[in-house]
Amino acid sequence: MADPKGFLKVTERELPARRPVPVRILDWKEVYEPGDSAVLRRQAGRCMDCGIPFCHQGCPLGNLIPEWNDLTWRGEGRSAIERLHATNNFPEFTGRLCPAPCESACVLGINQPAVTIKQVEVSIIDEAFSRGWVEPEPPARLTGKTVAVVGSGPAGLAAAQQLTRAGHTVAVFERDDRIGGLLRYGIPDFKMEKRHLELRLRQMQDEGTRFRAGVEIGKDITWADLRTRYDAVVIATGATVPRDLPIPGRGLAGVHYAMEYLVESNRAVAGEAVPHQLTAEGKHVVVIGGGDTGADCIGTAHRQGALSVTNLAIGRRPPEARPEHQPWPMMPTVFEVQSAHEEGGDRAYLASTVEFLANDVGEVHALRVAETAFVDGKRVPNPGTERDIPADLVLIAMGFTGPERETLDGQLAATFTARGTIERADDYQTTVPGVFVAGDAGRGQSLIVWAIAEGRAAAAGVDEYLMGRTSLPSPVRPTDIAIGLQHA
Repeated sequence: MADPKGFLKVTERELPARRPVPVRILDWKEVYEPGDSAVLRRQAGRCMDCGIPFCHQGCPLGNLIPEWNDLTWRGEGRSAIERLHATNNFPEFTGRLCPAPCESACVLGINQPAVTIKQVEVSIIDEAFSRGWVEPEPPARLTGKTVAVVGSGPAGLAAAQQLTRAGHTVAVFERDDRIGGLLRYGIPDFKMEKRHLELRLRQMQDEGTRFRAGVEIGKDITWADLRTRYDAVVIATGATVPRDLPIPGRGLAGVHYAMEYLVESNRAVAGEAVPHQLTAEGKHVVVIGGGDTGADCIGTAHRQGALSVTNLAIGRRPPEARPEHQPWPMMPTVFEVQSAHEEGGDRAYLASTVEFLANDVGEVHALRVAETAFVDGKRVPNPGTERDIPADLVLIAMGFTGPERETLDGQLAATFTARGTIERADDYQTTVPGVFVAGDAGRGQSLIVWAIAEGRAAAAGVDEYLMGRTSLPSPVRPTDIAIGLQHA
């Protein structure tokens, strides 16, 4: 184990400092200062190596957390990355973007602040990349089988890497002009600089994975043709249909879905020309939705020079501490201050948007909101509590309802669940033989760690379908969805 007395000697969590707000909003670099290796080892030494490591249950990937905490404390970085990569293809993504349900399940967290698992994880992979320890792992032999992976987000990339290493010839199709899915165009650089994505894609290419960007399945190639050309197909298109807010004034200029805004911003930050870019510069911005996507919009608006930023959430403000109905080791819903919230703006809870108000030229200029009332279990505006908020740009960040289904319905005859997700069995195979689904397209909107876990598990299902058996790990089953929804 790590330091046997570590959790007794060090009782406080220590994380790298975030760069000063006035400095970091002037650029798009990640918000954290470089970490101190001595602090990192001290924090890793707090891991208790408890008899039943509940952090394993908290992590859908089943990461071997006590093992790589111990190796980090001992300064054995190369061994630490080997143990980390044993369960997680992309710790550089999860270490930056995952909300860390493992920390909520940390046994030390019962009566002390939890071990800084996420920070240890990202430090391990960053050191590994910097020292050249992350090398391609091409297969020893090829099976002669071909697999098409549709979608290049975390689920698709995880499935592709596992299947390539198993010896199959894998092509990843992406309708955008560059590979990465939401990792590329949905996540702002201040949360994850794209150089981390590029490093991993280079490794995958060197292993033999083939990338086909700018190809939309269902239009450029039909789903039926894809199924004919390849021995198996993995659908990893995500849950990309945004939840709308159909109230008066929804069609006004200046009211947009969050992803429209974030994609254009990420393209501009990457150096692309974005004609008529949707920007917050010089505008009063209102973000509707209190989740991660909303926070991404807030941080982006600050960096673009918004006059004001207001974040509206329809529900109650979460409590500061773990509520009684979400006991350890569950992941609790608590009040969170992300880096974007530190940078300014107002956060309003129990705020129901009633109407988008127009100016003389048909553009949004204000929102009418009311206090939220709870009637028969539903959240509704409370009459008589209305007020107007200035708004030149409104961003709807209320989550996603499921995958786009038009071509899947018409060309592949895939069946869907009552939740709008693609139906699948425990091996991740859909009702169409040889077609599998992983990530949000089959699970519904969830966490990046679940996407990677499902990509790995779906790869095992594909490998067994093609070869009759598999040695690939399968960390989660679709029937684990109830657990996933607790973490989402």
